Amino acid sequence: MIVLDTSVLSLAFRRRKPDADAPGLVALLGTMIAEDRPMRVPGIVLQELLSGTRTSEQFNRLRAAVAAFPVVLAGEADHVRAAAVSNACRREGIACSTVDALIAAMTVNIGGQLFTTDADFEQIATVCDLSLFPHA
Repeated sequence: MIVLDTSVLSLAFRRRKPDADAPGLVALLGTMIAEDRPMRVPGIVLQELLSGTRTSEQFNRLRAAVAAFPVVLAGEADHVRAAAVSNACRREGIACSTVDALIAAMTVNIGGQLFTTDADFEQIATVCDLSLFPHA
C-alpha cells in the first residue's frame, strides 16, 4: 500500500512551475495510477492539498483530480501513535509537526510506504517504523 503525501500530490496537481525533479515524480505517479497500484490519501493530506486554493474553480478542479484516490481517515490508534512519534522525535531533537506525525503514524498503522518528497520524513523514519517509498 502506498500512502501519498501532500508534497507528491501538490507536484502532480497544484504547481504551475514544477521543481526540477517534478517531471520524473509526476510520471512515476502516472505510471502507478495506470498500473492500478494500491494507493491511499490520508484525510489530513487531502485537507492540506485543498487548503489555500485561490478560487472555487481551482478548489473544485483539484478536488476532482484527486477524487479517485481512496481517503483514509485517522482513528484513535493513529492519533496515539502520532503522539508517540512526536515524542520520539522531540527526544532525538528532530523537528516534527503534528500533521507530519499523524501522516507517519497512519502510514505505519496501515503497513504502507509513504510517497513523499518532504525530507523531514527521512528524519522521522529514524525514530519509528515508517517506510518511505523509493523514488530516486
